[in-house]
Amino acid sequence: MNFFRGVISGQAAGPQPSGAETIQKLCDRVASSTLLEDRRDAVRALKSLSKKYRMEVGTQAMDHLINILQTDRSDSEILGYALDTLYNVICNDEEEEQDENAQKQADDLGLQFTDTFVQDPEHVTLLLTLLEEFDFHVRWPGVKLLTALLKNQGPQIQGIILVSPMGVSRLMDLLADSREVIRNDGLLLLQQLTKGNAAIQKIVAFENAFERLLDIITEEGSSDGGIVVEDCLLLLLNLLKNNSSNQNFFKEGSYIQRMKPWFEVGDDNSGWSAQKVTNLHLMLQLVRVMVSPVNSPGATASCQKSMFQCGLLQQLCTILMATGVPADILTETINTVSEVIRGSQVNQDYFASVNAPSNPPRPAIVVLLMSMVNERQPFVLRCAVLYCFQCFLYKNQKGQGEIVATLLPSTIDANSISAGQLLCGGLFSADSLSNWCAAVALAHALQDNLTQKEQLLRVQLATSLGKPPVSLLQQCTNILSQGSKVQTRVGLLMLLCTWIKNVPFVSFFIYYAFFFYSVRFCLTAQISENLGEDERLVQGLCALLLGICIYYNDNSLENYTKEKLKQLIEKRIGKENFVEKLCFITKHELYSRAAQKPQPVFPSPEQMLFDHEFTKLVKELEGVITKAVHKSSEEEKKEEEVKKTLEQHDNIVTQYKELIREQDAQLQELKEQVACMTSQNEQLQATITQQQSQIQQHKDQYNILKLKLAKENQGQSNSQGDGSQVNGLQTEELTQLREEVEELRKQHSLLQTQLGDKDALISSLLGLLIYYFSLSPVSSAAQAEVKNLSESRAELEKRLDSTTSTVAILQTEKEKLQTDVQESKKEQDDLLMLLADQDQKITNLKKRLKELGETVEDEDDLDTRDQTDDDDEEDEDED
Repeated sequence: MNFFRGVISGQAAGPQPSGAETIQKLCDRVASSTLLEDRRDAVRALKSLSKKYRMEVGTQAMDHLINILQTDRSDSEILGYALDTLYNVICNDEEEEQDENAQKQADDLGLQFTDTFVQDPEHVTLLLTLLEEFDFHVRWPGVKLLTALLKNQGPQIQGIILVSPMGVSRLMDLLADSREVIRNDGLLLLQQLTKGNAAIQKIVAFENAFERLLDIITEEGSSDGGIVVEDCLLLLLNLLKNNSSNQNFFKEGSYIQRMKPWFEVGDDNSGWSAQKVTNLHLMLQLVRVMVSPVNSPGATASCQKSMFQCGLLQQLCTILMATGVPADILTETINTVSEVIRGSQVNQDYFASVNAPSNPPRPAIVVLLMSMVNERQPFVLRCAVLYCFQCFLYKNQKGQGEIVATLLPSTIDANSISAGQLLCGGLFSADSLSNWCAAVALAHALQDNLTQKEQLLRVQLATSLGKPPVSLLQQCTNILSQGSKVQTRVGLLMLLCTWIKNVPFVSFFIYYAFFFYSVRFCLTAQISENLGEDERLVQGLCALLLGICIYYNDNSLENYTKEKLKQLIEKRIGKENFVEKLCFITKHELYSRAAQKPQPVFPSPEQMLFDHEFTKLVKELEGVITKAVHKSSEEEKKEEEVKKTLEQHDNIVTQYKELIREQDAQLQELKEQVACMTSQNEQLQATITQQQSQIQQHKDQYNILKLKLAKENQGQSNSQGDGSQVNGLQTEELTQLREEVEELRKQHSLLQTQLGDKDALISSLLGLLIYYFSLSPVSSAAQAEVKNLSESRAELEKRLDSTTSTVAILQTEKEKLQTDVQESKKEQDDLLMLLADQDQKITNLKKRLKELGETVEDEDDLDTRDQTDDDDEEDEDED
């Protein structure tokens, strides 16, 4: 022990050993000491030497230190010393400033020792295990060491952690540590861990990272918080950027709604600390990540909808119109609002309704355009406003119409400033950047909108006092001829190309272009000259404009048909030279930069030459214009014929498609009607069955009545009163029977009529189908449908025949029943006459018996006597 103290303090007697010798002795002591205390002192000494003698400690002691981590797990103190020593050896962060060469050597050294450490993946796994220790002296240096390893060899360490069981989960536990220093360093560790690894990003997100990070941001004061908030936001950016799965998880978890309070900056915007600016800048970037144009359209639209519904867009617009907001925050807010409204009709409509808090209130769009055409405003702010205007008009025909309407004479208000006035002012101002921005903004107001392209032809401009107004198109061509700055000419040429692309009034533009010497010079003379690179770009755009005039030419002007314009190119320019100038556009460096993303981002105003949407137009037209210029008149005629043939073919195919679609609809309707009629037929069958049952019941009743009458006829002992009773009963039943039979006859007649109507309808529908199918080829599916329908009709006819047969049988039965009823009535009348005669005979006999002196009892006396006798018999039985 005294030896080591002497080595470290420099107080030992004799010649002092070198650093390498001292480190060697300490390594031997770590390897050979049996006492834990001796090993701990040796490792502590190595830690104190590790920064000064980084190379020696790393080379000689690394294996011994790793062995300590494996064997001395029970002593947290020695583990902490070993982890600190390894961190000092591997970490490349230097406190003192070094020159470039020294820093490079230090970085190389850290990378070398990192490679040595991770040669065995088990060393990283061991480190992950040590992070589970709660002891501060083990956990904190372990976090710092793993962070340094990730900085030096990120992808390799990520791969080891990814396959390690519960590896990511162990690291996520650091965010829940109550000790802020470990939690904060854990944030730095997770930042390094999630860089560029989508798999780890997903695992971290599903380990409830969003919830924890948003809670930490809230606890730390949101945008007013410190560096910890910044670290949380950086980690969130890592998790969400270019990771559609995590973005969807973030949206579905309703975390977008929790972002709104971040932007409640209040009315007092005078005190903005540097940290607050940084935090708010990162928060705005997070919003943009969720609605970036590179995301899938569906995911972006869903996030835009959520941001409007929760009030986040409204909060951003409040910052946009607030005073005292720092310029970089205002610029980033404009860019953020741009992407929140891009392509979303609801959000675009809301943005159009936002007014600045001025007196009188002005639309936010007008206020922003005032900044765009103001050359005193910062360049990045003007670019942001242009981007916002482009996003407002993106796929927004309603907004395009409103902007163009402010340019028309009928809508101009002399007492207020409109968007159209600002754009025209910027288009023809002395500032070339304003010219370019205004031209591009107007081009976006015309994008894919034929109506507004035609409306813009009505725009008249007052160039100077005392002179008549000129059209916007004429003024643009006049400025092109005056040899203005390259940026101005490029902007105007992009506007004209967008304006006349795919419109029916190309001949109108050709009239202007070639009847005015200025533009004729621009489109022909400039293309043929050899000039600098910027002028070559203008030549290329002129070639594109002339090519559009050829490609979309309808040959309505005799002097400027396609063929004559191509002859002009061949004589004045040369076809190969023309194509070379045209192709120069896509080879330009700034063209490639503009084609990458919609937002206009340029290092300086001079390099702001191309618009993103215009690069799409060039890509679309370059090939077809080249072909159009090289084609001869005969080839063009053949192509026109082929084109017409194809159009006719397409029209025929379209007609057939429409016809088949109509036939499919009619087939479906017929199938529904057949199903309906089948159902009705089943109901009719059920009704007929019910009627048959009723007829059978009537027949049974009739037979019973017939038997009763026969019995009464054989008895011959019934009185006249009884005959009257029977007669009344039979007459009533017969009357009811006749009524029911008549009702059945009426129902039968109605059913026959309905069945006849249905049969006629089926025949007419089938005839109509046969007529349609005779007009055009029918698909096998349609033929099958017809066949099925025919079979259904045959089946229905069979059922109808069966029904008709049943009805005929019923009709026969009914007629037979009517005959029986008539015969029964006749028999009943005869029986009644017999009863009447018999009754008369009995009366006469009684009368004669009375005359002869015989006692004749009446029927009432007989009934009374019979009742008395019956009562006497009952009394005797009881006795």
